[in-house]
Amino acid sequence: MAGSTYVDQNVSSDPNLESNGRYLFALVSLTTLFFMWGFITCLNDILIPYLKEAFDLNYTQAMLIQFCFFGAYFVISVPAGKLVEKIGYQKGIVTGLGIAGVGCLMFYPAAALGVYSVFLGALFVLAAGITILQVSANPYVSVLGPSKTASSRLTLTQAFNSLGTTVAPFFGAWLIFSSDAAHAEVGATGVQLPYVLLAIMLFVLAVTFALLKLPAIQNESSESQADTSIWAYRHLTLGAIAIFIYVGAEVAIGSFLVNFLNQPNIAGMNEAQASKYIAYYWGGAMVGRFIGAVVMQRISAGYVLAFNSMMSMILVCIAINTEGAVAMWSLLAVGLFNSIMFPTIFSLAIKDLGANTSQGSGILCLAIVGGALIPLLQGMLADSIGLQLAFILPAICYLYIAYYGLFGSRPIVLHKELNKELHKED
Repeated sequence: MAGSTYVDQNVSSDPNLESNGRYLFALVSLTTLFFMWGFITCLNDILIPYLKEAFDLNYTQAMLIQFCFFGAYFVISVPAGKLVEKIGYQKGIVTGLGIAGVGCLMFYPAAALGVYSVFLGALFVLAAGITILQVSANPYVSVLGPSKTASSRLTLTQAFNSLGTTVAPFFGAWLIFSSDAAHAEVGATGVQLPYVLLAIMLFVLAVTFALLKLPAIQNESSESQADTSIWAYRHLTLGAIAIFIYVGAEVAIGSFLVNFLNQPNIAGMNEAQASKYIAYYWGGAMVGRFIGAVVMQRISAGYVLAFNSMMSMILVCIAINTEGAVAMWSLLAVGLFNSIMFPTIFSLAIKDLGANTSQGSGILCLAIVGGALIPLLQGMLADSIGLQLAFILPAICYLYIAYYGLFGSRPIVLHKELNKELHKED
């Protein structure tokens, strides 16, 4: 794959990238993208209880919203990786913004028709655009500076993703749950207006990024690096599993929060009230990412990841086994410890991939399909054993993430290790 346009995270033409104005400007510009896709993704948590009531769905059927949204990552990530490899990161960003804008516009006819499957189709198109953004922006941020601070840098930009997820619940609750009439009619403007506004914002961003002059970092890695099979990197393979499990756990918790707070033994809130409390879950992630960006300048990213995952597991277990305010705030507090997980897993997984960085990024974005499958599985559990007990699924997920942070994230190229053993035998 030598000669392609994707990035080698260990290579730069400037030894002081982080002090270079061009790269600082690029990082600042990219934060707007992280904000927007966080905002859009979090709106699903408001859309789920709205459509569940509007179409009289059970938990499993309601989770098809997340299945279609995150299922797009599985379908689109590999083609997106190849697209970005050919056209570059900046054009990939513009393309992703344009497609996401089209997906948002599709909500208008979906609401007018009042057909659940049309909503799901609109979500898939929207997510396809977000997927291209992820494949373009995440590795781009990772390479705009030294590889040893990639986790910190990506965590900082992901904090603005969390700012979007913190603001979205108030925006969604205000517009989507603005009146009781919104529940009575599926074609209500409570669904149409937010997504039309988002479409306009996305198209404006697409034009803006098309005009910006962002640095183009070219691949300068060796042919031997490019010839290494992507599946030879154990830390990438295990990292893809960690991304699958983490995104699934995070999305599952966020998706069921409104219904969890609606339970009489927890808080007994209505949907409009409970929707606003989602901001505490995602707001905790925002605060945690700013803290994590500083902490990981001094402490190994793997150790921080393991600590946070264990704390998340403990909090989920408390929420399962208690009631009232203790259960409510324990589950909301999981967001604080979720904070650094995605950017940390991502940066650890693509470490030392060299010329395979773009391909590795595509595989990791492919693993985001966990956000489609794990919430669906939790929905099935909720329908069979009850909503509260169903949270045992994300609790188990956090155990694997702790393992990855402590052991699985160590960079090992499998075939090179095999060669060493063969040389010893010789």
